[in-house]
Amino acid sequence: MSTHLDTEQGMYTKMIHAGQRTDPVTMAVAPPIYQTSTFAFRNTRHGADCFCGKDEGFIYTRMGNPTIKMLEDNVAALEGGVGGLATATGMAATCAVYFALLQAGDHIVGTDALYGPSRMVVERDFSRFGITSTFVDTKDLDAVRGAIRPETRMLFIESPSNPTLKLTDIAACAAIAREHGLLLVVDNTFMSPHLQNPLLLGADIVVHSMTKFLNGHSDVVAGMIVFREAALMEKVRPVLYFLGGTMDPHQAWLVLRGVKTLGMRVDCAQQNALCIAEMLEAHPKVERVYYPGLKSHPQYALAEKQQRGPGCLMSFELTGGLDAGVRLLDSVRLCTLAVSLGGIETLIQLPAGMTHATVPRDERLAAGITDGLVRISVGCEDAEDLIADLEQALEKA
Repeated sequence: MSTHLDTEQGMYTKMIHAGQRTDPVTMAVAPPIYQTSTFAFRNTRHGADCFCGKDEGFIYTRMGNPTIKMLEDNVAALEGGVGGLATATGMAATCAVYFALLQAGDHIVGTDALYGPSRMVVERDFSRFGITSTFVDTKDLDAVRGAIRPETRMLFIESPSNPTLKLTDIAACAAIAREHGLLLVVDNTFMSPHLQNPLLLGADIVVHSMTKFLNGHSDVVAGMIVFREAALMEKVRPVLYFLGGTMDPHQAWLVLRGVKTLGMRVDCAQQNALCIAEMLEAHPKVERVYYPGLKSHPQYALAEKQQRGPGCLMSFELTGGLDAGVRLLDSVRLCTLAVSLGGIETLIQLPAGMTHATVPRDERLAAGITDGLVRISVGCEDAEDLIADLEQALEKA
Protein backbone atom coordinates (compact mmCIF):
# COMPACT_ATOMS: atom_id res chain seq x y z
CA MET A 1 0.00 0.00 0.00
CA SER A 2 1.29 3.47 -0.83
CA THR A 3 2.53 5.55 2.08
CA HIS A 4 1.29 8.77 0.45
CA LEU A 5 -1.91 10.28 1.80
CA ASP A 6 -4.68 8.71 -0.26
CA THR A 7 -7.44 11.30 -0.58
CA GLU A 8 -9.86 8.58 -1.63
CA GLN A 9 -9.61 6.93 1.79
CA GLY A 10 -10.61 8.42 5.13
CA MET A 11 -8.31 8.76 8.11
CA TYR A 12 -10.05 5.97 10.04
CA THR A 13 -9.50 3.59 7.12
CA LYS A 14 -5.82 4.48 6.88
CA MET A 15 -5.34 4.08 10.63
CA ILE A 16 -6.61 0.53 10.41
CA HIS A 17 -5.13 -0.57 7.08
CA ALA A 18 -2.24 1.63 5.89
CA GLY A 19 1.06 -0.22 5.77
CA GLN A 20 -0.53 -3.51 6.86
CA ARG A 21 0.47 -6.68 5.04
CA THR A 22 -1.09 -10.08 5.62
CA ASP A 23 1.44 -12.64 6.78
CA PRO A 24 2.10 -14.79 3.66
CA VAL A 25 2.60 -18.02 5.63
CA THR A 26 -0.16 -18.02 8.24
CA MET A 27 -2.53 -15.42 6.69
CA ALA A 28 -2.92 -13.94 10.19
CA VAL A 29 -5.19 -10.89 10.29
CA ALA A 30 -3.17 -9.14 13.02
CA PRO A 31 0.39 -8.23 12.04
CA PRO A 32 2.96 -10.65 13.49
CA ILE A 33 5.66 -9.59 15.92
CA TYR A 34 8.90 -10.46 14.15
CA GLN A 35 10.85 -10.76 17.41
CA THR A 36 14.24 -11.51 15.93
CA SER A 37 17.59 -9.76 15.98
CA THR A 38 18.83 -11.05 12.63
CA PHE A 39 17.48 -12.39 9.32
CA ALA A 40 18.74 -15.24 7.14
CA PHE A 41 19.74 -14.70 3.51
CA ARG A 42 18.69 -17.02 0.69
CA ASN A 43 22.29 -17.14 -0.52
CA THR A 44 25.45 -15.00 -0.50
CA ARG A 45 24.29 -12.94 -3.47
CA HIS A 46 21.04 -12.11 -1.66
CA GLY A 47 23.03 -11.04 1.40
CA ALA A 48 25.30 -8.84 -0.68
CA ASP A 49 22.31 -7.27 -2.46
CA CYS A 50 20.65 -6.48 0.88
CA PHE A 51 23.77 -4.79 2.22
CA CYS A 52 24.32 -2.66 -0.87
CA GLY A 53 20.66 -1.70 -1.21
CA LYS A 54 19.79 -3.62 -4.37
CA ASP A 55 17.35 -5.76 -2.40
CA GLU A 56 14.93 -4.42 0.22
CA GLY A 57 15.28 -7.56 2.33
CA PHE A 58 15.89 -7.32 6.05
CA ILE A 59 19.33 -7.76 7.61
CA TYR A 60 19.31 -6.89 11.30
CA THR A 61 16.51 -5.40 13.40
CA ARG A 62 18.48 -2.28 14.28
CA MET A 63 18.43 -1.54 10.54
CA GLY A 64 14.86 -2.64 9.81
CA ASN A 65 12.25 -5.21 10.75
CA PRO A 66 8.91 -6.19 9.12
CA THR A 67 6.80 -5.22 12.15
CA ILE A 68 8.57 -1.89 12.51
CA LYS A 69 8.28 -1.24 8.77
CA MET A 70 4.50 -1.69 8.93
CA LEU A 71 4.31 0.95 11.65
CA GLU A 72 6.57 3.32 9.69
CA ASP A 73 4.43 2.96 6.59
CA ASN A 74 1.24 3.39 8.56
CA VAL A 75 2.21 6.67 10.26
CA ALA A 76 3.78 7.99 7.04
CA ALA A 77 0.45 7.41 5.30
CA LEU A 78 -1.42 9.26 8.03
CA GLU A 79 0.96 12.23 7.77
CA GLY A 80 1.10 12.27 3.97
CA GLY A 81 4.84 11.58 3.84
CA VAL A 82 7.01 9.43 1.60
CA GLY A 83 8.22 7.32 4.52
CA GLY A 84 8.99 7.19 8.20
CA LEU A 85 11.68 6.10 10.62
CA ALA A 86 10.55 4.64 13.94
CA THR A 87 12.66 5.36 17.00
CA ALA A 88 12.94 4.07 20.55
CA THR A 89 11.64 7.34 22.05
CA GLY A 90 10.39 10.73 20.93
CA MET A 91 13.71 12.27 21.99
CA ALA A 92 15.57 9.70 19.86
CA ALA A 93 13.58 11.01 16.88
CA THR A 94 14.38 14.65 17.67
CA CYS A 95 18.07 14.00 18.36
CA ALA A 96 18.46 11.95 15.18
CA VAL A 97 17.11 14.92 13.17
CA TYR A 98 19.49 17.33 14.92
CA PHE A 99 22.46 15.00 14.57
CA ALA A 100 21.89 14.15 10.91
CA LEU A 101 21.01 17.59 9.56
CA LEU A 102 23.06 20.07 11.63
CA GLN A 103 26.80 20.54 11.78
CA ALA A 104 29.32 22.76 13.56
CA GLY A 105 28.63 26.41 12.84
CA ASP A 106 24.93 25.90 12.07
CA HIS A 107 22.16 27.78 13.81
CA ILE A 108 18.64 26.63 14.67
CA VAL A 109 15.56 28.76 15.37
CA GLY A 110 12.93 27.12 17.54
CA THR A 111 9.67 27.67 19.40
CA ASP A 112 10.39 29.12 22.85
CA ALA A 113 7.90 26.80 24.57
CA LEU A 114 9.25 23.73 22.74
CA TYR A 115 9.13 20.49 24.72
CA GLY A 116 11.74 21.02 27.46
CA PRO A 117 14.25 18.27 26.57
CA SER A 118 14.02 19.11 22.84
CA ARG A 119 15.19 22.62 23.67
CA MET A 120 17.65 21.76 26.43
CA VAL A 121 19.55 19.18 24.38
CA VAL A 122 20.34 21.88 21.80
CA GLU A 123 21.33 24.51 24.33
CA ARG A 124 23.30 22.21 26.63
CA ASP A 125 24.67 19.39 24.47
CA PHE A 126 24.69 20.29 20.78
CA SER A 127 26.16 23.69 21.69
CA ARG A 128 29.33 21.82 22.73
CA PHE A 129 29.81 20.93 19.07
CA GLY A 130 29.42 24.45 17.71
CA ILE A 131 25.66 24.50 17.02
CA THR A 132 23.90 27.66 18.19
CA SER A 133 20.22 28.31 18.75
CA THR A 134 17.64 31.03 19.22
CA PHE A 135 14.20 30.32 20.69
CA VAL A 136 11.40 32.78 20.04
CA ASP A 137 7.63 33.00 20.18
CA THR A 138 7.01 31.48 16.74
CA LYS A 139 3.39 32.63 16.64
CA ASP A 140 5.03 36.02 15.96
CA LEU A 141 6.24 35.63 12.37
CA ASP A 142 8.29 38.82 12.59
CA ALA A 143 10.14 37.30 15.55
CA VAL A 144 10.84 34.22 13.44
CA ARG A 145 12.24 36.31 10.59
CA GLY A 146 14.27 38.42 12.98
CA ALA A 147 15.93 35.38 14.53
CA ILE A 148 17.21 33.98 11.22
CA ARG A 149 20.92 34.42 10.57
CA PRO A 150 23.10 33.62 7.53
CA GLU A 151 24.16 30.40 9.28
CA THR A 152 20.60 29.31 10.20
CA ARG A 153 19.79 25.89 8.76
CA MET A 154 16.68 24.72 10.58
CA LEU A 155 13.38 26.08 11.88
CA PHE A 156 11.94 23.74 14.52
CA ILE A 157 8.42 24.50 15.70
CA GLU A 158 5.80 22.92 17.89
CA SER A 159 2.16 23.80 17.29
CA PRO A 160 0.27 23.93 19.57
CA SER A 161 3.17 24.58 21.93
CA ASN A 162 3.59 22.71 25.17
CA PRO A 163 2.08 23.66 27.59
CA THR A 164 0.91 27.16 26.65
CA LEU A 165 -1.24 26.05 23.69
CA LYS A 166 0.07 28.84 21.48
CA LEU A 167 -0.33 28.10 17.78
CA THR A 168 2.23 28.73 15.07
CA ASP A 169 1.12 29.27 11.48
CA ILE A 170 2.78 26.26 9.86
CA ALA A 171 2.14 27.29 6.26
CA ALA A 172 3.55 30.76 6.91
CA CYS A 173 6.65 29.29 8.57
CA ALA A 174 7.06 26.95 5.58
CA ALA A 175 7.08 29.99 3.30
CA ILE A 176 9.70 31.70 5.49
CA ALA A 177 11.80 28.52 5.54
CA ARG A 178 11.71 28.23 1.74
CA GLU A 179 12.64 31.89 1.36
CA HIS A 180 15.75 31.40 3.49
CA GLY A 181 16.66 27.87 2.41
CA LEU A 182 15.86 26.32 5.80
CA LEU A 183 14.48 22.95 6.78
CA LEU A 184 11.15 23.20 8.59
CA VAL A 185 10.67 20.55 11.29
CA VAL A 186 7.35 20.32 13.15
CA ASP A 187 6.69 18.44 16.37
CA ASN A 188 3.13 17.19 15.79
CA THR A 189 2.82 15.21 19.00
CA PHE A 190 0.09 17.40 20.51
CA MET A 191 -2.25 17.15 17.52
CA SER A 192 -1.43 13.74 16.05
CA PRO A 193 -1.97 13.15 12.32
CA HIS A 194 -5.68 12.74 12.98
CA LEU A 195 -6.03 16.48 13.58
CA GLN A 196 -3.09 18.09 11.77
CA ASN A 197 -0.74 17.27 8.87
CA PRO A 198 2.26 19.66 8.79
CA LEU A 199 3.79 18.04 5.69
CA LEU A 200 0.71 19.01 3.71
CA LEU A 201 1.19 22.58 4.97
CA GLY A 202 4.76 22.73 3.65
CA ALA A 203 6.91 21.24 6.43
CA ASP A 204 9.89 19.05 5.49
CA ILE A 205 9.90 16.77 8.52
CA VAL A 206 7.40 15.82 11.22
CA VAL A 207 8.46 14.26 14.51
CA HIS A 208 6.27 12.50 17.04
CA SER A 209 6.55 11.16 20.50
CA MET A 210 4.43 8.11 19.75
CA THR A 211 4.34 7.54 23.51
CA LYS A 212 1.44 9.98 23.42
CA PHE A 213 -1.62 9.94 21.14
CA LEU A 214 -0.39 7.49 18.50
CA ASN A 215 0.05 4.72 21.06
CA GLY A 216 -2.56 6.11 23.43
CA HIS A 217 -2.36 3.68 26.33
CA SER A 218 0.49 5.00 28.51
CA ASP A 219 2.38 1.73 28.24
CA VAL A 220 5.02 2.35 25.54
CA VAL A 221 7.71 4.95 24.85
CA ALA A 222 8.38 5.44 21.14
CA GLY A 223 9.09 8.06 18.47
CA MET A 224 8.67 8.61 14.74
CA ILE A 225 10.18 10.81 12.03
CA VAL A 226 8.16 11.32 8.82
CA PHE A 227 9.57 12.95 5.68
CA ARG A 228 8.15 14.90 2.77
CA GLU A 229 11.03 13.86 0.47
CA ALA A 230 12.88 10.55 0.22
CA ALA A 231 16.30 12.20 -0.19
CA LEU A 232 15.98 13.80 3.23
CA MET A 233 14.97 10.50 4.80
CA GLU A 234 18.06 8.84 3.35
CA LYS A 235 20.24 11.45 5.09
CA VAL A 236 18.70 10.68 8.46
CA ARG A 237 18.34 6.90 8.13
CA PRO A 238 22.04 5.90 8.43
CA VAL A 239 22.61 8.32 11.29
CA LEU A 240 19.70 6.82 13.22
CA TYR A 241 20.97 3.31 12.56
CA PHE A 242 24.48 4.16 13.75
CA LEU A 243 23.28 6.05 16.84
CA GLY A 244 21.19 3.02 17.73
CA GLY A 245 18.02 4.81 18.84
CA THR A 246 15.84 2.44 16.85
CA MET A 247 12.73 0.56 17.85
CA ASP A 248 12.05 -2.91 19.18
CA PRO A 249 9.52 -4.99 17.18
CA HIS A 250 7.29 -5.69 20.16
CA GLN A 251 7.23 -1.98 20.93
CA ALA A 252 6.27 -1.34 17.29
CA TRP A 253 3.48 -3.90 17.44
CA LEU A 254 1.96 -2.25 20.50
CA VAL A 255 2.01 1.19 18.87
CA LEU A 256 0.59 -0.22 15.63
CA ARG A 257 -2.29 -1.66 17.64
CA GLY A 258 -2.79 1.70 19.35
CA VAL A 259 -2.89 3.64 16.08
CA LYS A 260 -5.93 1.64 14.94
CA THR A 261 -8.06 3.40 17.57
CA LEU A 262 -6.37 6.82 17.31
CA GLY A 263 -9.33 8.55 15.69
CA MET A 264 -11.91 7.15 18.07
CA ARG A 265 -9.82 8.00 21.12
CA VAL A 266 -8.99 11.53 20.01
CA ASP A 267 -12.57 12.29 18.97
CA CYS A 268 -13.89 11.15 22.36
CA ALA A 269 -11.23 12.97 24.39
CA GLN A 270 -11.58 16.12 22.30
CA GLN A 271 -15.32 16.25 22.97
CA ASN A 272 -14.60 15.89 26.69
CA ALA A 273 -11.95 18.61 26.49
CA LEU A 274 -14.34 21.17 25.07
CA CYS A 275 -16.85 20.52 27.87
CA ILE A 276 -14.12 20.86 30.50
CA ALA A 277 -12.70 24.02 28.93
CA GLU A 278 -16.12 25.67 28.93
CA MET A 279 -16.62 24.74 32.60
CA LEU A 280 -13.20 26.09 33.59
CA GLU A 281 -13.66 29.31 31.66
CA ALA A 282 -16.86 30.03 33.59
CA HIS A 283 -15.42 29.08 37.00
CA PRO A 284 -14.72 31.99 39.39
CA LYS A 285 -11.45 30.45 40.65
CA VAL A 286 -9.97 30.16 37.15
CA GLU A 287 -8.19 33.25 35.84
CA ARG A 288 -7.77 32.13 32.22
CA VAL A 289 -7.99 28.99 30.08
CA TYR A 290 -5.77 28.19 27.11
CA TYR A 291 -7.60 25.92 24.68
CA PRO A 292 -7.85 26.44 20.90
CA GLY A 293 -11.45 25.21 20.91
CA LEU A 294 -12.63 28.25 22.85
CA LYS A 295 -13.54 31.33 20.86
CA SER A 296 -11.70 33.34 23.50
CA HIS A 297 -8.42 31.77 22.38
CA PRO A 298 -6.50 34.51 20.50
CA GLN A 299 -5.69 32.10 17.67
CA TYR A 300 -9.06 30.42 17.36
CA ALA A 301 -9.22 31.33 13.64
CA LEU A 302 -5.80 29.80 12.96
CA ALA A 303 -6.84 26.61 14.72
CA GLU A 304 -9.89 26.45 12.49
CA LYS A 305 -7.66 26.88 9.43
CA GLN A 306 -4.80 24.43 10.01
CA GLN A 307 -6.28 21.86 12.38
CA ARG A 308 -9.21 19.47 12.04
CA GLY A 309 -10.08 19.99 15.69
CA PRO A 310 -8.85 21.79 18.82
CA GLY A 311 -7.31 18.70 20.40
CA CYS A 312 -7.37 17.18 23.86
CA LEU A 313 -4.84 19.34 25.72
CA MET A 314 -5.45 22.52 27.65
CA SER A 315 -3.83 24.58 30.34
CA PHE A 316 -5.25 27.09 32.78
CA GLU A 317 -4.22 29.47 35.54
CA LEU A 318 -5.96 29.71 38.88
CA THR A 319 -6.62 33.04 40.58
CA GLY A 320 -4.62 31.75 43.57
CA GLY A 321 -1.45 31.03 41.59
CA LEU A 322 1.02 28.29 42.54
CA ASP A 323 -0.44 27.48 45.97
CA ALA A 324 -3.89 27.05 44.49
CA GLY A 325 -2.49 24.87 41.73
CA VAL A 326 -0.78 22.58 44.23
CA ARG A 327 -3.98 22.26 46.28
CA LEU A 328 -5.95 21.47 43.12
CA LEU A 329 -3.55 18.75 42.00
CA ASP A 330 -3.43 17.22 45.47
CA SER A 331 -7.24 17.11 45.59
CA VAL A 332 -8.18 15.39 42.31
CA ARG A 333 -9.53 11.85 42.61
CA LEU A 334 -10.24 10.71 39.05
CA CYS A 335 -7.67 12.75 37.13
CA THR A 336 -4.21 11.24 37.54
CA LEU A 337 -1.32 13.41 38.73
CA ALA A 338 1.33 12.46 36.16
CA VAL A 339 3.33 13.84 33.28
CA SER A 340 2.96 12.75 29.65
CA LEU A 341 -0.22 13.06 27.63
CA GLY A 342 -2.36 11.44 24.96
CA GLY A 343 -3.46 8.37 26.88
CA ILE A 344 -7.01 7.14 27.36
CA GLU A 345 -6.89 8.37 30.97
CA THR A 346 -6.91 12.04 32.03
CA LEU A 347 -3.57 13.32 33.32
CA ILE A 348 -2.95 16.58 35.17
CA GLN A 349 0.33 18.28 36.09
CA LEU A 350 2.21 21.51 36.89
CA PRO A 351 4.65 22.10 33.98
CA ALA A 352 6.90 24.54 35.88
CA GLY A 353 7.72 21.88 38.45
CA MET A 354 7.65 18.87 36.16
CA THR A 355 8.06 18.79 32.35
CA HIS A 356 9.74 22.23 32.14
CA ALA A 357 11.61 22.18 35.43
CA THR A 358 14.97 22.15 33.60
CA VAL A 359 14.18 25.36 31.69
CA PRO A 360 15.59 28.46 33.46
CA ARG A 361 12.80 30.32 35.26
CA ASP A 362 13.23 33.60 33.40
CA GLU A 363 13.05 31.81 30.05
CA ARG A 364 10.10 29.75 31.23
CA LEU A 365 8.17 32.83 32.30
CA ALA A 366 9.03 34.59 29.04
CA ALA A 367 7.48 31.62 27.23
CA GLY A 368 4.27 32.00 29.24
CA ILE A 369 4.86 29.02 31.54
CA THR A 370 3.97 30.55 34.89
CA ASP A 371 4.57 28.86 38.24
CA GLY A 372 0.87 28.13 38.70
CA LEU A 373 0.02 26.98 35.18
CA VAL A 374 -1.90 23.68 35.24
CA ARG A 375 -1.97 21.38 32.20
CA ILE A 376 -4.59 18.72 31.55
CA SER A 377 -4.41 15.93 29.00
CA VAL A 378 -8.06 14.98 28.73
CA GLY A 379 -8.86 11.32 28.34
CA CYS A 380 -11.84 9.18 27.39
CA GLU A 381 -13.67 8.92 30.70
CA ASP A 382 -17.24 10.22 30.97
CA ALA A 383 -17.15 14.01 30.73
CA GLU A 384 -19.58 14.37 33.64
CA ASP A 385 -17.23 12.42 35.93
CA LEU A 386 -14.20 14.49 34.93
CA ILE A 387 -16.06 17.75 35.46
CA ALA A 388 -17.32 16.61 38.87
CA ASP A 389 -13.76 15.71 39.91
CA LEU A 390 -12.34 19.05 38.81
CA GLU A 391 -15.17 20.99 40.44
CA GLN A 392 -14.63 19.32 43.82
CA ALA A 393 -10.88 19.92 43.56
CA LEU A 394 -11.44 23.57 42.60
CA GLU A 395 -13.46 24.05 45.77
CA LYS A 396 -10.29 23.17 47.73
CA ALA A 397 -7.94 25.27 45.56
